[in-house]
Amino acid sequence: MKAIRMRIQKFSRPGVILLATVVAIITSVVVANATQTITTPNAAFISYNLTANTNSAPITPANNKSVLVMGCCTSGADQAVGQVSLLHSSPSSLIFWVGLESLTAAATSGASGTATTHIVYIDDAHLVSIQVASGDTILIHNGTTGTRAGNVTLIW
Repeated sequence: MKAIRMRIQKFSRPGVILLATVVAIITSVVVANATQTITTPNAAFISYNLTANTNSAPITPANNKSVLVMGCCTSGADQAVGQVSLLHSSPSSLIFWVGLESLTAAATSGASGTATTHIVYIDDAHLVSIQVASGDTILIHNGTTGTRAGNVTLIW
């Protein structure tokens, strides 16, 4: 124990300052690499109440970003939910998607800029759907014989 105490006492003041500086630098590097940036996502919430065989207004997803599109039908006997990850690429060009249809969990995927192209069903009867409206927009289509209500959420 005496030998350790004597070695510590032999360190000069500049040596102790140098050692403290090295420890501070290493600590700073570790803390700097451990930080994480968390950003709050953007979201759009669209409610719909559509009569038979009608469409919602066009919805424009964010450009050149992946967008999670979740939709549900909350009225009628065929309530369900469907979701896709969607990319609206170069303006007026194509919309790409991949996801799951309502209730059956069947995969859906594609790329299109053509109006009325099916993207995903959001009701159990597969009559309420999200479709391509143009190369830049999507819409909600009610293909039933009655009024249907629900909502669609876009997160990017």
